[in-house]
Amino acid sequence: MDRPAPSDRFASLWRLDPKVLYLNHGSFGACPAAVLRVQARLRAEMEREPVDFLEGTLAGRLDAARAMLARFIGADAADVVFVPNATTAVNAVLRSLTLEPGDELLLTSQTYGACRKSAEFVAARSGARVVTAPLPFPLRSEEEVLTAVRAAVSRRTRLALLDHVTSPTALVLPIERLVSEFNARGIDTLIDGAHAPGMVPLDLRRIGAAYYTGNAHKWLCAPKGAAFLHVRADRHARVHPTVISHGYGGGLRAEFDWTGTCDPTPWLCIPAALEHLGAALAGGWPELMARNRSLALEARALLLDALGAVPPCPESMVGSMASIVLPTPRPGAPAEGLDCRQLHGWFRARGIETWLFPEPAPLLRISAQLYNELGQYRRLAATLRECFGDG
Repeated sequence: MDRPAPSDRFASLWRLDPKVLYLNHGSFGACPAAVLRVQARLRAEMEREPVDFLEGTLAGRLDAARAMLARFIGADAADVVFVPNATTAVNAVLRSLTLEPGDELLLTSQTYGACRKSAEFVAARSGARVVTAPLPFPLRSEEEVLTAVRAAVSRRTRLALLDHVTSPTALVLPIERLVSEFNARGIDTLIDGAHAPGMVPLDLRRIGAAYYTGNAHKWLCAPKGAAFLHVRADRHARVHPTVISHGYGGGLRAEFDWTGTCDPTPWLCIPAALEHLGAALAGGWPELMARNRSLALEARALLLDALGAVPPCPESMVGSMASIVLPTPRPGAPAEGLDCRQLHGWFRARGIETWLFPEPAPLLRISAQLYNELGQYRRLAATLRECFGDG
């Protein structure tokens, strides 16, 4: 495996605390300083003349940002609308559904918790029910995912909500194969791609899902509050934002582009984020995504070796994040008796920001972004051994 290029020359692009070993880009992203400066200029312009900015020029600015984002994700701009986060988009789609008693919404055991709650709310309102496909972890191949999901489909399945990249286990699921199978059965899919844009190459036309949402504030590194919802052209009329406002009845973009007064600058900064990160390496975004994935795989191998563990999933299912199953602490080790929240505090007190989760097993998830380098994961490995009693 090729060793990723050192990150020293890139760390200064962000405003992250240099005293903290930041290995958790996946939770909320991190926006480069240059993009934040673009946002500051836009906000200043908006406050100088709010009416002209919001009523005069905003529509054209949104269209320009939408066109650039659409090219990056392999979509038609007419099918893309902006939302503040992927959870908002999932809510908009689910709450636009017309369900009957006995209808089924298919999720997996690794569906993001907030989206699961949204599905449960919508199902309870109509007498429908949520069906869960249990995804194994650890697992040996993506075929295990396909088998689990297929087994949960029934004649009452109305929609499948599937993660492109699972949050707790960081698995890149075989979304194209899953969507193809559901399309063949006449079942719509809603893909929660919160982590996917900027982590894995996207071509939404080829994927063919009825609905796809992704965050731009995670791996695209736009400011917080930048995300999109892609709605296939034949489903436009079915979907409405959770907030109905002046655009109602004007079509998909009119309804989503104005749901009330808000700060639109995160959306308008998406082109700046695409350009800024795309110019960081000679090979642009393809090289950046490949570099981050290579680093995540090398870091995973280092941590597994430190713990004497085996890979919990094949390399083909790893993107720019990787999760490992934590061992049982040795008697008297610092980790003994600590839950994941307490463990997070233990690591944070030692200047390491990482992510831990209790299900489907005690997990540690690492992220790899341009500002990270392998030596940081060596320090994490040593701290892990100390924490669990192998140091």
